[in-house]
Amino acid sequence: MKIYGWRELVQLAQKNSTYYSQLYHGVDVLSLNLTDVPAVDQTKFWQANSIKNNRLLTGKMEDGIVFKSGGTTGQPKFSIFSRDEWNTFTYIFGEGMRYVGLVDGDRIANLFYAGELYASFNFIMKSIEACPIPTIQFGISGGASAENVLKTLDDFEINVLAGVPTTILNVAEHYFKQPDHYPDIWIEKILFGGESMYPDQRKRLEVIFPGVGISSIGYASVDAGLLGYADRSCAADEHRVFGKATIFEIVDEQTGETIDEVDRPGKVLITNLTRALMPIIRYPVGDIAVWREPASKINPDRKFLILGRSEEAARVGPVSLYYEDMRAFLANCDLGFHINAFQLITRHFDTKDALILRIATSQIEFDPKFLEANIVELFNLARPMFAEAAQEKIIHPLCVEWVAAKDIEINARTGKLRRVIDQRR
Repeated sequence: MKIYGWRELVQLAQKNSTYYSQLYHGVDVLSLNLTDVPAVDQTKFWQANSIKNNRLLTGKMEDGIVFKSGGTTGQPKFSIFSRDEWNTFTYIFGEGMRYVGLVDGDRIANLFYAGELYASFNFIMKSIEACPIPTIQFGISGGASAENVLKTLDDFEINVLAGVPTTILNVAEHYFKQPDHYPDIWIEKILFGGESMYPDQRKRLEVIFPGVGISSIGYASVDAGLLGYADRSCAADEHRVFGKATIFEIVDEQTGETIDEVDRPGKVLITNLTRALMPIIRYPVGDIAVWREPASKINPDRKFLILGRSEEAARVGPVSLYYEDMRAFLANCDLGFHINAFQLITRHFDTKDALILRIATSQIEFDPKFLEANIVELFNLARPMFAEAAQEKIIHPLCVEWVAAKDIEINARTGKLRRVIDQRR
């Protein structure tokens, strides 16, 4: 298991990765602190992520594994791990799972998703195997029908559900309609990941499974890698940094200034000290967070709270939509008039996430309902993952909101457009 020093990692990337050599051109990394090293521009980073000519890599891929982002982008984002890096990733994450409340002999239903280069099922499966708490895992997957899931839970007396909240809620609601059909189901713990678990969802699950304990399974992404683990002291959306394997920064969204004080929000940058083939150095994760406790030299695993998504992407249930991807989509739509600006709004109601595409235009004469239907139809064709999630009632269908240019939301301090707005709290 190799953990790099950040200077070693930056030098390696600067020397061997075409993307990073351009990003760090003329930069003497040995004379800088990490906070002075240029941060990654996410759009340019993924533009370098070609399948056949990947300019991010520091060498040839000779072993390992490849995953694709779970987002809705028309340009897939491929994350590449060497075999050792993949083993390290899952080992460290599995070590963090020791704190989520598992006990010897727990029977865990893995309801995360698999296939089409998606990472979550494989990642959780391997991480559970690495967890030092001896448990029994059942690889059901999120693609199984609720009826088949419930039958397996009942047959094997499984007591732990692991999956995204929307999948778990779907299974729970099916159980709630006919609990007498499954007399041996008794769920004691729920471990969720991939999206936040909102208060209304928690309350509903506590009604269906009385006395259930609910915890994050951990915080990670296929692009950024290790991000955080939850221990018993963590409240909802709180995690602790993997202090030995990552450098977790919270920075001001407008100035890039490093934030060290507690409860001041900023966007998350991650430097992954275990990945060298496809380096992740000061990479914008896409989340807004605050520190929940002061820094400590004794314990590097500092606690933080996730507040929501930053401007890079909107996370709607298990689906991510990048702002630049929506811009490209709208540019290809023949609306017949100019869009002044647009924003992505995320809301949460009726236990599901919703995405509202807010469009500002000075155009007066048009049929908003007809245009909305046209945009939604084209969007569903262009982004089938979003459409499938809506059809399966995991999320709400896309909604279009028309406003005047003066009603678009801006940053009061800078006058800049607020591109992604999370209204789920």
